[in-house]
Amino acid sequence: MSREGVFDGAWWPRSNHVRVELPDLITALGAHFGRIVRVGLDTSAWDGVPGAVAANGLTIKINRITSSEATISITRGFQDHFLLLVVPPGTAPAAAASAMAGASVTGNHTPAAELLLG
Repeated sequence: MSREGVFDGAWWPRSNHVRVELPDLITALGAHFGRIVRVGLDTSAWDGVPGAVAANGLTIKINRITSSEATISITRGFQDHFLLLVVPPGTAPAAAASAMAGASVTGNHTPAAELLLG
């Protein structure tokens, strides 16, 4: 979480079902970084995107962002945003590991599409 590159990390969900996948991500991030209040994601990459999801006993609003393919924006507090690369479900394990490692490098400036090419 150095905040010195494009991405602050990566996420590799198991499916395109945001209602199933997102609460677990919010719970995991909340345990390490504090309360998550909002998520922004590209709705074209997900099945049945609701306006909000429940996680940790809270309702987390989902913003629909059409220009951020293969990314998810997480907001904690009121103005503290961080950006994660989203590795598509079904990506081969070696390619997923490579993309996630690249997104996690301090000072990374590689675009999402390039990271996902392997």
